Amino acid sequence: MTPGTIRLFKLLPVSVSFLLIAQFASTHAQKSPAAYTPVIPRTWDEEALASLEVPLAEPRNSPRHISAEDYYRLPVRPIYKSYTQYDHDHEPSGYRDWLRQQEPTVLWDDGAHRPRLETEADWIKAGEIVFDAPVIFFPGLTSTAQESREFDARTGDFSDNKGISPFADYVIRERGKVEIGEASCRECHTRLMPDGTVIKGAQGNRPVERVAFLGLAQDAAQADDREKFLAGVHQGQRRMFAAPWVRPDPNGRLQQFSAAEIEAVHFAIPAGVFARQGTSPFSPPRLPDLIGIKDRYYLDATGLVRHRSIGDLMRYAALNQGMDLLAHFGDFVPVTADVGEEPGGFLSRTVRARYSDEQLYALALYIYSLDPPTNPHKPDALTAQGERVFKSEGCDTCHPPPRYTDNKLNPVPGFKVPDDHFKQFDILRRSVGTDPALALTTRRGTGYYKVPSLKGVWYRGPFEHNGSVATLEDWFDRSRMRDDYVPTGWRGYGSQTRPVRGHEFGLDLLPEDKQALIAFLKTL
Repeated sequence: MTPGTIRLFKLLPVSVSFLLIAQFASTHAQKSPAAYTPVIPRTWDEEALASLEVPLAEPRNSPRHISAEDYYRLPVRPIYKSYTQYDHDHEPSGYRDWLRQQEPTVLWDDGAHRPRLETEADWIKAGEIVFDAPVIFFPGLTSTAQESREFDARTGDFSDNKGISPFADYVIRERGKVEIGEASCRECHTRLMPDGTVIKGAQGNRPVERVAFLGLAQDAAQADDREKFLAGVHQGQRRMFAAPWVRPDPNGRLQQFSAAEIEAVHFAIPAGVFARQGTSPFSPPRLPDLIGIKDRYYLDATGLVRHRSIGDLMRYAALNQGMDLLAHFGDFVPVTADVGEEPGGFLSRTVRARYSDEQLYALALYIYSLDPPTNPHKPDALTAQGERVFKSEGCDTCHPPPRYTDNKLNPVPGFKVPDDHFKQFDILRRSVGTDPALALTTRRGTGYYKVPSLKGVWYRGPFEHNGSVATLEDWFDRSRMRDDYVPTGWRGYGSQTRPVRGHEFGLDLLPEDKQALIAFLKTL
């Protein structure tokens, strides 16, 4: 009890005081969190892995992952305490000197360091630590104020209204050495809203491609051995994106590109879209919204990974932190055991360590716990009309409430569904006709796109599997079908115009019905 509470009891009659004490004790006891002793799945369970993924469009090239023995031989990645990253105009006086005096602090490793894990809330809080933890590090505090402003201007990178980055922190792994931590879950799955609200787990809006690739051409020009540097860049692009069984592999041309051209390819990818490993910078996927993922049956735009349990989400996280780079895709292995240090060091660093099963379980619990932000779009007469349009147009066939997805896979044009897939997976028999490149020509290409949930579209964007359009209004604009259409989201490399075809539902509605439908969708 606080001193103020004790003083209150002294002023009351004895009988009332005892009654209040009893009620206080009872209420306090009821609020005590229960102990939580989870049964943690084994992440690299080979039997579960064997059925985890939907086969690729060319099934003989479906990934064969490393053994459990090899996986658990990798060291556990330690998670260090991190520190706020400010922009130069908001950084407190003396902050840099203070950072350089801080001792390295390990928050969680496979040894003596471990956060408190007694209740389910403790586990969820620990999962946020994993969500925020970077996996690669770059020298920090090296740029001047003017250089930082120029970097932000060229990339579009940004901070909140207090000058704090919601996407990355400083990390100290050695005393006196301040580093910028990158490539965390948080970097791609955090959204900063115009009013300053930070939404963790949402489709991110940091321009990660531009942040990652700005300066590649300059680094190449300044390299002591330019040919060796460019060879490393080409090697990195091949490891990330090559699908050599596709004839021709659309990513093969990257091997002929200069550093400036490779930088331009990635610079063409806007915020909210990301060419992660196994996809392609020529057909990149939009970043997924992780809020509500517990109710999704398939993960990835192409529905590559089945989501049957928390163990599957743990496996998905491990794969996306680099373990899929060690798999055999037919005869092709993106990264071998003798991987060299490519420019940026992303690949070589991510495949040499892993998260522990405890860490991945906590991460999955945290992702499951994420709630959507308060929706400012409230139901009214217009949205009621929109809901009627939603039903009369049959939108609820593929997007039924309350999840607003039927959790099925939709075959893309040019893919013949194998007969046995109808027995193994949840599949729509009708294609909606969207661009098939990601689903047919990449290492994540299953021949399908999953039916996305419409929940949270008010705070998301850009839309379509590759982020071609910026808003719902653009999606329902019939002019996107024309060859001279200028996409408002991802346009593609080397082109300003291209059609955004497919999913023609709602394009021919009356203007008032289209307005009402969009208003309804924004309430979900």
